[in-house]
Amino acid sequence: MDTHHPTATPTSTPARPARRRRRPLRIIGFSLIGLVGLGVLTLGGTATYDAIATAAERDDIRPYGELVSVTGGRVNVAVTGSGASTVVLLPGFGTASPVIDFAPLVDRLQDTHRVVVVEPLGYGLSDGTDRSRTSANIVDEVHQALSTLGIDRYVLAGHSVAGIYALEYTNTYPDEVQAFVGIDTSVPTQPGIDEAVGSGLFRFVKATGLARVLTAVSGDAYAGLPYTDAQKEQMTLLSHRTSMRATYLDEYEHLGANFRHARSLAFPADLPIRLFVVGDDPEVPGWERLHREQAASVTDGQVVLLDGGHYLHHTHAAEIAEGIDTVADLGQ
Repeated sequence: MDTHHPTATPTSTPARPARRRRRPLRIIGFSLIGLVGLGVLTLGGTATYDAIATAAERDDIRPYGELVSVTGGRVNVAVTGSGASTVVLLPGFGTASPVIDFAPLVDRLQDTHRVVVVEPLGYGLSDGTDRSRTSANIVDEVHQALSTLGIDRYVLAGHSVAGIYALEYTNTYPDEVQAFVGIDTSVPTQPGIDEAVGSGLFRFVKATGLARVLTAVSGDAYAGLPYTDAQKEQMTLLSHRTSMRATYLDEYEHLGANFRHARSLAFPADLPIRLFVVGDDPEVPGWERLHREQAASVTDGQVVLLDGGHYLHHTHAAEIAEGIDTVADLGQ
């Protein structure tokens, strides 16, 4: 005990300053509680609005393609053109509407090829699914859809993560795929996959309705690109429908394992491949080198460097279509 300060009586003045010192703490505490409460109310409001808006938007989504039953749900497939050769297009991860997203490339191909855009489960107008999003399951479902439609010989082309699934696909069904065309496709050994953000953040963003808010404030991702206003609107509606939902998140959570599995695979040596790659990608060290190594693993492999962003089929559809024409002719 401090003997230099006498004990105060209940009526002595030293007690008053103590109460004054506590009052600001109470104010801060009440303010924090108020802010937390406001945050909860705000997030509750955005979540409620998102649920109501998503339900209301269902009637605004315009159907396209054909739903084909596969294990785990129904896959939407859009077939256009009637050329002698068939081109099958697979999307990059999380693409809201693969059919609309590939429209600039399809427009270039459909006069001379039968073009098939497959929307895997969880994408576009396809069903969601409880089936695990392993490469083997995704490839199996795509193949089931194609088989049901009688499609058994084709050039396989794809964007981004489709490069990982294509390794599984071409090793599982080598007699059906006559060539592979990659559009800035993922490579099994690319860096950064094991450093991906946990899915918990995405679940929070979706559950609170913030995903819709982020879409609204992010601006027009398709500005200046060859899409109509109607196509842009449909992509936004389908993004609200599919983004960060259960099937999307399950595929995201399987990415690391799918990439690691793909490291044990290579394209069949006799399969022609054409890889259209962003020429200078600062986000992934060695991006060009990784693709050149992949192209060198087959007898007829070529890398084509293009200026632009990751979605090269938005801005270089003509060059990619020409590359597809070339490998399609090899199989005639």
